[in-house]
Amino acid sequence: MALLHQLRNLLLPSICILMVFTGCKKADKTSQYTIGFSQCVGSDLWRRNMLDEMKMELSLHPDARFIYADADNSSKKQIEQVKQMLNEGIDLLIISPNEAQPLTGIVEQTYNKGIPVIVIDRKTSSDLYTAYVGADNYQIGKMAGEYVGSNLKGTGNIVEVMGLPGSSPAIERHRGFSDALAKFNNIHIKAQVYGDWLKDHAQKQLYQVQPDLKNADALFAHNDVMAGASREVLNNLHLNHHVKVLGVDAMPGAGGGLQMVASKTIDASLVYPTGGKEAITTAFRILNKEAFAKENILQSLVIDSTNVQLMKMQWNKINSQQKDIERQQSLLKEQRQVYNSQELVLNIIVITLVLAIIFGGLAFYWLMENRKINKSLEVKNNEILLQRNQLMEMSARAEVATEAKLNFFTNISHEFRTPLTLILSPVEDMMKNEKLNIIAGKNLKLIHKNTFRLLRLVNQLIDYRKIEYDKQQINAAPGNLVTFVTDIMDSFQHNARKRNISLSLTSAEKKITVWFDANMLDKVFFNLLSNALKFTKDNGRIQVTFTKNIENVEIAIQDNGIGMEPGEAEHVFDQFYQADNGNAKGSGLGLSLSKEIVLLHHGNIKVSSKKWQGTIFTITLPLGNPYNYSTNQPGKVVNTAAIDERSRIYTTDLEQGEIKTDTTPLSSPKEQSILIIEDNADLLTYLSDKLGIDYEVFTADNGVQGLTEAFEKVPDLIISDVVLPGMSGKAITENLKTDIRTSHIPVILLTAQASIEHQIDGIGSMADVYMVKPFNYDQLLATVKNLIKNRVILKEHFTSDVSHGKIPASKSLDKKFLNDFAGIVEQNLANENFNVDDICKTIGISRVQLYRKVKALLGCSITDYILTRRLKKARYLLTHEGYSISEITYMVGFASPNYFSTVFKAQYNCTPSEFKRKQAL
Repeated sequence: MALLHQLRNLLLPSICILMVFTGCKKADKTSQYTIGFSQCVGSDLWRRNMLDEMKMELSLHPDARFIYADADNSSKKQIEQVKQMLNEGIDLLIISPNEAQPLTGIVEQTYNKGIPVIVIDRKTSSDLYTAYVGADNYQIGKMAGEYVGSNLKGTGNIVEVMGLPGSSPAIERHRGFSDALAKFNNIHIKAQVYGDWLKDHAQKQLYQVQPDLKNADALFAHNDVMAGASREVLNNLHLNHHVKVLGVDAMPGAGGGLQMVASKTIDASLVYPTGGKEAITTAFRILNKEAFAKENILQSLVIDSTNVQLMKMQWNKINSQQKDIERQQSLLKEQRQVYNSQELVLNIIVITLVLAIIFGGLAFYWLMENRKINKSLEVKNNEILLQRNQLMEMSARAEVATEAKLNFFTNISHEFRTPLTLILSPVEDMMKNEKLNIIAGKNLKLIHKNTFRLLRLVNQLIDYRKIEYDKQQINAAPGNLVTFVTDIMDSFQHNARKRNISLSLTSAEKKITVWFDANMLDKVFFNLLSNALKFTKDNGRIQVTFTKNIENVEIAIQDNGIGMEPGEAEHVFDQFYQADNGNAKGSGLGLSLSKEIVLLHHGNIKVSSKKWQGTIFTITLPLGNPYNYSTNQPGKVVNTAAIDERSRIYTTDLEQGEIKTDTTPLSSPKEQSILIIEDNADLLTYLSDKLGIDYEVFTADNGVQGLTEAFEKVPDLIISDVVLPGMSGKAITENLKTDIRTSHIPVILLTAQASIEHQIDGIGSMADVYMVKPFNYDQLLATVKNLIKNRVILKEHFTSDVSHGKIPASKSLDKKFLNDFAGIVEQNLANENFNVDDICKTIGISRVQLYRKVKALLGCSITDYILTRRLKKARYLLTHEGYSISEITYMVGFASPNYFSTVFKAQYNCTPSEFKRKQAL
């Protein structure tokens, strides 16, 4: 970070200098616009003058891009040119349309795209354009008519040579000319021809009206080109001496109208401004978002022998100024190129200087940093050496401590076997005593079964320690693996037959010789077969299949039990991993230990499983002698008795309690009920038997089933383990306490998690009591009785206060339920058809749950409560209000006064009339 700050401080002045030199030019630069101009009408001279005017004005905007196209009097060609300009991305279009109607469509299309359109000289048939620049053709025609009328002194004949048929200038000029001549009654237009703005066309048409020309006193042509052509025709017909010729345009330059007037080829011409300068000026006003006029009408003037010389002088002066401007622009362009070259050289010099300063600063900075780094590395190196020495000392002490812990672990695990033996032997002796077996046989079997379970866990811990830390070597010898596995399976046949599970072995060969350690490999098959029996339902199937290959033998143990999810199967051989497989629980060491034993035999074990379809464990063991033992070592005889003895550790845990047949007479129904949720079958049976003496007991062996039972049965109390399949006891408690149907039920949590943090967490989940295993049954029973007794006291308190509208409930949900319940009943007391179903729909719970909830909180049925509330309200109305008994009958929801009187008398030992008289006295 410090390096970045240093680099920024060095670069900041350089960046500022670069911005000064490179940014100035950019600041002066204006936005570039692209302007397209399509020209189609007028004579070559007139078009050239318009274009010159535009270029003259554009010289003031050197950054603008100008696209010019001449359609040569073709409307179709002009449309294509405009489309090409649109494709090139113009910002504004200037168009001089050849004809109004054909060009209207492309002008509207351009305007609708958002591109400004300036129509010059003549308009289209639509108002969809941005601005119009041009002379008023009607006014020009009118000026021509007034000029001719004045010169002829009100008497004479006229021939009119018009432009292109359909073009707006020709139409408007003719209309203005006719309107002006209307003032002169003795002036007549003898002939009208269309010259299409062109010399040849005009001459051709005039020759067709020769008689009219002979009688003509004046000729008006709509442009100077046709006016000059008319003079040639008159000269050819020798009529030049008396016919005055008037044209329109008055363009300067060779062949222009000014020259014709000066040389007396024509008598006069009206100035028709091209509008080029005005079009460009308007264009930049539009592009720069400045104010502009939509209609820009240019003024006209009659040029004749009286003012033609003055106009020529002005034009020559303007032309000279334009040439000066062009020359100055050329000089400015040369100066700009010199400036750009000098600026480039200066920028290169400045950048080079800045880079030299930067690199010099960086070199100095890195030199200083390198010295600091070297010093820091030297300090760190000394620290690392010191830490390495400390770690070596700590590692030596840790090895000593670890060895001491492992020795303690091994010794204490062995010490466990002695007290377990002293427990197991006396219990087995007592189980042989018939008198003791009658009195406490069930409890003795429970002790016996769990002693073997604890012994199996101790053995697994010792074996795991030997393999994991002592690197135990196996004592392998050749033996018949088929016979060995058959003997192990025989130990489980009794348990399989009791549950009608088919336990069978399939092998193509009766004898398959494999080198193995019988005292270790049997633990693998004990684990796999006991697991298969645990997770296979009654009437299931377990199949052991041998497959001998060239180099090895595969033993597949397949069941059709509950199976595993892919995620569970992936971790099944991990140390201390326990899959969520229902009621069967273990230490998480059995399969991990089995895998280590198989690996010691140079074999492999794998699993494949599908949920609810079954599991296959496949063990692969090598054939031949994979050890460095003598090949002359005799085969090992399998000791069947030893296998039977070792199998007891696994088979005892599979024993299921016999179904108890109760031959005693049926006892009276229990007043209170308890739901027990426990995944350990022995503990669940034990608590059910003990608590079943005084209470009706419901059971569940997983969290999801337990929550369902709680909602369906609504018991008076719930006892739950904390660690459960499907849903934890804490989650169950939170669901129950936040649901209006079960929020009143006390919950006792049983758990082996004994830390203060776990107990606080349990109480935080809204449990009423948190008891740690192992617990004292008498303490549990006293707690159960105390919680149920407290609920009875609260019930009586609720019942006594519910009629007053204030319910001091111990839990907010219970209070809300009772308030809602009492409010619904109060609002419907006058409704004689009001029933329990109406309350269920309003509150949103089932009929059974409502009955149980009200019974638990109020100690009475819903019908009794409604009847009591109606009678209490009737009693209040009889005492404090002046209603008749018939009115009160219907106000409290009774169908008839007779039925009301009967029920009231049964409750208060007097009729409503007698009660009202007593209150009056």
